[in-house]
Amino acid sequence: MKTIKLSEIAHARSGDKGNHANVGVVSLSDEGFEHLKQCLTEEAVANYFEPLGPSRVERFELHGIRGLNFLLHDVLAGGASQSLRVDSQGKTLGLAILEMEIPAMAG
Repeated sequence: MKTIKLSEIAHARSGDKGNHANVGVVSLSDEGFEHLKQCLTEEAVANYFEPLGPSRVERFELHGIRGLNFLLHDVLAGGASQSLRVDSQGKTLGLAILEMEIPAMAG
């Protein structure tokens, strides 16, 4: 199966919500958004970020902007004021998800 990096069809942005991280992915096209809804599942994102140990991943669809928003629970090792991680606020997770390999779009 041919794959592409998510960055080929989307932008992303991320930040913190206490001990949780918020990762938003916005498709560059309507076709890309339909593809992302199929391959960027809660399970796929949880597996991708598994090394950070999210306790749960929730996905929210934002149709008006062709976006998917993921809430990664308990992924920041306590959050900005408690974590010793380099990125205690989850700012680089948006860049990280853009490196995710996904199935190439058909056609």
